[in-house]
Amino acid sequence: MRFVSLILFALLGCTATAAQAELPEGARAMIDAAIASGDEKKVATVIGLARSTWPEERSTIDAINDQWKITLAARRAAEAEAERTALINADMFDRWTGEGELGAFQSSGNTESVGVAAALRLDREGIDWTHSIRLRADYQRQNGSTSREQFAASYEPRWQFDENIFAYGLAQYERDRIQGFSSRYSVSGGLGYRILDNPKLKLSLKAGPAYRVTDFTDGTSADRLAGLVGIDFDWQMLDRLKLTQDVEALAETGGEATLIFDGANTTINLVTGLDFRVSNRLRSRLSYKVEYDSNPPAGSEGTDTLTRATLIYGF
Repeated sequence: MRFVSLILFALLGCTATAAQAELPEGARAMIDAAIASGDEKKVATVIGLARSTWPEERSTIDAINDQWKITLAARRAAEAEAERTALINADMFDRWTGEGELGAFQSSGNTESVGVAAALRLDREGIDWTHSIRLRADYQRQNGSTSREQFAASYEPRWQFDENIFAYGLAQYERDRIQGFSSRYSVSGGLGYRILDNPKLKLSLKAGPAYRVTDFTDGTSADRLAGLVGIDFDWQMLDRLKLTQDVEALAETGGEATLIFDGANTTINLVTGLDFRVSNRLRSRLSYKVEYDSNPPAGSEGTDTLTRATLIYGF
């Protein structure tokens, strides 16, 4: 099959060469230089310019453009096959990408303060599986004492078993003494659906049962069944500007029927971000986070807000 394709490309190349011979010297040189660069936008621009400059040679120029499209399609197919082969042969520690985030924040609610925010994100995308690791820390000392100490870590594998449907798992750890808990562990699993997936707009939903264990700062603890709902939305507004919206709601019920209402607790984390791409690896981000707890421990407020201004470096 590959041999037949090579023969076909060679014959088409000869046809294109013969067609080019009928063009003026300036047209041939201009089109050849654009095609040699491999830049799709440049080729499209030059082809359009050649058509308007030499309209009598339009059929010849169209033939050259058709040959370019065939060559381009073959190149993309070869690149896709090479990528697939690399994914199949890669081991678990290969093909990870990530980004580090560092900046400052201003908070209101339980605390009125400014501090430091740091985060690390690692992702690995395979043919059917993706793996995501998230680490985040917000920390501040004020007047010689710690006024904010919030840490979070999560691991989420996904299995894309259909074009738009996926199964997910989630393991998460949180620590936020200001909100009244020294540690909180959550595990969840369920299904998700990609509603939109194109270069400009991405929207996905996920939902499933969950189990959460919370250790409060007063020495008590609670473990409850829960349900998790997540929304992930990205909008590439401009070439360098992206709007992101992440919502995750976790609704708990008591382990016993008598605690469904008295012990019910709903946690909502909503993060809205605006990313500006400075370069291929560097972005600046302004984000606003709302954390809501319908049944916070005594002495803690139910709503916390956090505004971050950070720099993100991809690797």
